[in-house]
Amino acid sequence: MYKNIMLKISGESLAGSNEQGFDFDVLNDLAKSIKILQSKNLKISIVLGGGNFIRGSSFSNGVVDRVTSDYMGMLGTVINSLALQSNLKKIDVESRVMTAISINRVAEPYIKNKATSHLNKNRVVIFASGTGNPFFSTDTAAVLRASEMKSDVIFKGTKVDGIYDKDPINNKDAKKISKISYSDYLNKDIKVMDATAISLAKDRTLPIIIFSILNTSNIIDILEGKGSFSTIG
Repeated sequence: MYKNIMLKISGESLAGSNEQGFDFDVLNDLAKSIKILQSKNLKISIVLGGGNFIRGSSFSNGVVDRVTSDYMGMLGTVINSLALQSNLKKIDVESRVMTAISINRVAEPYIKNKATSHLNKNRVVIFASGTGNPFFSTDTAAVLRASEMKSDVIFKGTKVDGIYDKDPINNKDAKKISKISYSDYLNKDIKVMDATAISLAKDRTLPIIIFSILNTSNIIDILEGKGSFSTIG
């Protein structure tokens, strides 16, 4: 049974069936699942992507440079983090947003020891703005923060329920890969998480579970050994 978990939720999945912004049903369901997890005395860290607003790597187009677009993406993760914190507060779940870039009016600066203290006080800690550096994804930030917080596992929530040999949305004959090693994942050039994140997870021997955020109860199922997911490790 896991005792200390990292949730990595993609920004695109927070948009649900919308192209951008929030699907508030998805956001509300996620908050309710987090409350259930907290009731099991789990330490919970969270990293949210910002792709429902902007993806820095794809927004860089010759007009906006890559460094600037990456910082814009970091601000998108702060928006998502504040939205989740607000939803958690409504259902009496105490949380803290900690950011790697300075936005002192809305979030605490990330300090490792302070984040650990929040977890020990049974507060959900939401890590915003990625690593605080351009060229690094929020997937990499999730593995980095999970390593610092000594998480047992990373739950990566996307729009699909695991890893497939090809895009399951566009290919009906796509086959699911239930379990894959770090090395095989990197060799097959799978795109569910970026190579930097997987390499860091491999170095830390940190397992990653891929599941669908559109069925958020799946987080609870996985903890009980049920549900639909894929494992990297």
